[in-house]
Amino acid sequence: MPALLLADYQQVYDPLGGSLGLSSIVAVLPLVVLFVLLGVVRMRAWLASVIGLVVALVVAVVFYSMPAGDALNSGLLGAAFGFFPIMWIVINAIWVYNLTVETGHFDVLRRSFASVSDDQRIQAIIIAFCFGALMEALAGFGTPVAISSVMLIALGFRPLKAATVALVANTAPVAFGALAVPITTLATVTKLPVEDLGAMVGRQTPILSVFVPLALVFIIDGKRGLKQVWPPALLCGVVFGVFQYLSSNFWSIPLADIIASLAAAAAVLLFTRVWHPAEHYEEADTDGRPVDVDGGGVSTRTDTRSEVLRAYAPYLIIILVFVLATRVPPITGVAPTKPGAHGTGLEVATWIYNWPGLTITSQTGKAVATTFKLNILSAAGTLLLISGLLTLPVLKVGLGQALRTYGKSLAQLKFAILTVMAVLALGFVMNESGQTTTLGLWLAGAGGLFALLSPILGWLGVAVTGSDTSSNSLFGALQISAAQSVNLPPVLLAAANSSGGVLGKMISPQNLAIAAGAVGLEGKEGEIFRRVLVWSLVFLVFMCVLVYLQSTPVLSWMVA
Repeated sequence: MPALLLADYQQVYDPLGGSLGLSSIVAVLPLVVLFVLLGVVRMRAWLASVIGLVVALVVAVVFYSMPAGDALNSGLLGAAFGFFPIMWIVINAIWVYNLTVETGHFDVLRRSFASVSDDQRIQAIIIAFCFGALMEALAGFGTPVAISSVMLIALGFRPLKAATVALVANTAPVAFGALAVPITTLATVTKLPVEDLGAMVGRQTPILSVFVPLALVFIIDGKRGLKQVWPPALLCGVVFGVFQYLSSNFWSIPLADIIASLAAAAAVLLFTRVWHPAEHYEEADTDGRPVDVDGGGVSTRTDTRSEVLRAYAPYLIIILVFVLATRVPPITGVAPTKPGAHGTGLEVATWIYNWPGLTITSQTGKAVATTFKLNILSAAGTLLLISGLLTLPVLKVGLGQALRTYGKSLAQLKFAILTVMAVLALGFVMNESGQTTTLGLWLAGAGGLFALLSPILGWLGVAVTGSDTSSNSLFGALQISAAQSVNLPPVLLAAANSSGGVLGKMISPQNLAIAAGAVGLEGKEGEIFRRVLVWSLVFLVFMCVLVYLQSTPVLSWMVA
């Protein structure tokens, strides 16, 4: 009988007769249930996530003999992480957006983008890919999806298409997101030099980035869009890829996405000064009419320079706050690395706690981290809150209106919050019980073909956790072990974990909930999932083939 109370738990990875294959069939059940409920049954994401969590708990307790108290406690740790820092970011990002909507400044922003290019396909490339990559570089953790999707709606895109475009765009920049935290985390767990890992990832994801803007154009306007707007889309992807490669290999790994996104945006803006598509594209509703985002037909209003500056101010302030908070040492400070340690700068209000009552060791007896980090000031969500407060006087918003808008934002996101907390609880139960490692070890048994499957591990990790950083923590060491056993370059497979992981971002229930909540489509996560799944799988196959070729003499010259 499984223990019902909290107890020290040692993970086991092959609980069914010592067979990884049989154990993997059981371990994958929570994910199968979750994705079937989302994509086939079309169940609301929060309910599908709760059911998936229940399945994960049953598997952990019944098959993995995890004490029920530990299983529930692992879920609580995941739920806490789901709210802070993940949804704390989204809540404040949506609050800033809602402030600009209520004051009319988002309409000004939309008209400003229209003056750069009146073609919404090009606008989407600049916002979803370039600006989204910049936000990924500075914040990560769902911020670019939340902000890009609402900006696309303000430009006239229908909510479902806006969410789809924002999710697909949030791929190539992810490995270097949040100032390359996924790469530095990968270096920590694999003991490989961060410079080698950053360089290797910089020889994989830049190739992917060439195709992402083209995919965005196809999503927006099909074959006609590709035929008419492929030049700026291809230019954007190539420039982004080239500068991401140069920065990650020769300049600065943490700044790779910042440099690449700014260079790509500048290239598209300059190119559209001398080039225009054969036909103008404007998003239409289901009856074929242009989407009216002003509520009164096509606007011919000319905004003053001060109005335009105020419309851009929230995002300029966000960029400035994040740059100061992450790149200025006296402000950034040094974070504590263990419970009881103290930080400096913004990290002075950072505490690391051992999660009460949760003590877990791996199958080899090594302690499994069960800590919770509460970084009140340095968290991306807090920086967004500070940015919003600094924006209030610029937008001429009073404190009362700001509080009312914050309340509306919380109400808007209530189901997204529940979904993300349930999904992270599911992920933590799978991780802490050993279910996720079971799946990883089973895939690692593919021998020489593991190079072909290696990115799938990262993809799976991000699909479960919603984070490339978490996926690298989960599978980084496993990739190294598999590489050594099949005589493949460890740096190649470790990097493949991160590069493959970026493609699981768009199908992660966590990010689906963020996108749905941002565009007001709570309960429609399954429909968004079906739209992005094909792109996730197509890009994943591409990455698998690329990594496999890099493991052979065909492209082995690309390995760092």
